[in-house]
Amino acid sequence: MLCFPQMATQAQITAEQYLHMTFEYDAEFAHGHIAERSLPDLSHSRVQAALAMRFGQVRKLHGCPGVRMKVAAETYRVAGVAVFCDPPREDYPESPPFVRAEVTTKDDRYHDLMEKLEEYRLWGVAHIWVVDPLAKRFSLYTELGLQNVSSLALRDYAFELTPADLFGDL
Repeated sequence: MLCFPQMATQAQITAEQYLHMTFEYDAEFAHGHIAERSLPDLSHSRVQAALAMRFGQVRKLHGCPGVRMKVAAETYRVAGVAVFCDPPREDYPESPPFVRAEVTTKDDRYHDLMEKLEEYRLWGVAHIWVVDPLAKRFSLYTELGLQNVSSLALRDYAFELTPADLFGDL
């Protein structure tokens, strides 16, 4: 008799089913499966709010914290902060934001983070930022991968943010 270890299986659902579900804490939908999100702690929440407030001070930019976006046909992601040049008109924006700021939590898995960042890049997000409240560090994600930076900037909007600017008051 052969014995095989039991493997957990997940039933796939449709995007439409996902959009009609409710969650105790919001979840993402990727490739037919509900993707758990790490629960944010107080520092994560404060950083997300501070980022949204900073973007709110920039004329012609619209910061949206926690918005669910349709990244691909069967993929919905929830933004830490998404920044649009024009206010989105859809419940689930299908056009990429100008900036996507991912605020990490201590429970985030590197592989999952990198997968999301690549999805955003392929979707056409112009500026993909990673803000790490625990390390008080900023990174940019480009076709070259993830690179630590000393500030996050949008030249056309005279916007620049350093870790001291963001984390100094928190």
